[in-house]
Amino acid sequence: MAPGIIVIALAFATLVSTLIGGVTAIKLRRVQPYFFAFASGALIAVAFLDLLPEGLSIAQANAIPIRYLLITVVLSYLFYNSLERFLLTHHFHNQNEESKHMMGPVGAGSLSIHSFLDGVAIGTAYLASPAIGIVVALAVIFHDFTDGINTVTVMLKNKQRLSRTTLFLAIDAVAPVLGVFTTFAVNIGVVPLAFLLAMFSGEFLYLGASHLLPETFKHSQARMMLLICSGAFLIMLLTSLINI
Repeated sequence: MAPGIIVIALAFATLVSTLIGGVTAIKLRRVQPYFFAFASGALIAVAFLDLLPEGLSIAQANAIPIRYLLITVVLSYLFYNSLERFLLTHHFHNQNEESKHMMGPVGAGSLSIHSFLDGVAIGTAYLASPAIGIVVALAVIFHDFTDGINTVTVMLKNKQRLSRTTLFLAIDAVAPVLGVFTTFAVNIGVVPLAFLLAMFSGEFLYLGASHLLPETFKHSQARMMLLICSGAFLIMLLTSLINI
């Protein structure tokens, strides 16, 4: 199977992962924290061991100041932090019955946009290196499981019908596949590619360290640490094999 076909297959695997996460949110709530922990370790490792090093390598080869890329990482991290803080968290803590009904689709829609960007991250990483694209796709698969959980949780907590919740879950599941194909359809130059890799580094750092990791503190610390380290170790192993 050609590498391009492999990464497309992995993109469709994100669809399945999201759907499984949504079903888990409805049926098997007790196992959610374990996936949060594993995904947090994997995403942090991908940011430091895949996306950022590749972006810096492109920057050095094309005389792009490394400081600009690092600033991009910081701005990306702050952007995603602000997006969740003001679009989701703020409203969930300050809502009446009418706003509860509105915030379900708003929150789920935001998660779908984010899932689309996850697909763009896969495509961008693949353009930089097919092997790195596959590693990033695996990390996104882990993360999209939690996206499926979050989509269902946001909808049901805000008094949405199960049928409408299922519709938004399907949209969220398809979004990363569309993101991958969009990236392949658009010609991305070398310089924008370096900055996109830096941007997704900041996103993955936020998702792993600030979005998922705090959820693990509510549960058995030994088990959570084991799963966090397992997620990071898997990415370390994969990146080591890539660099051999």
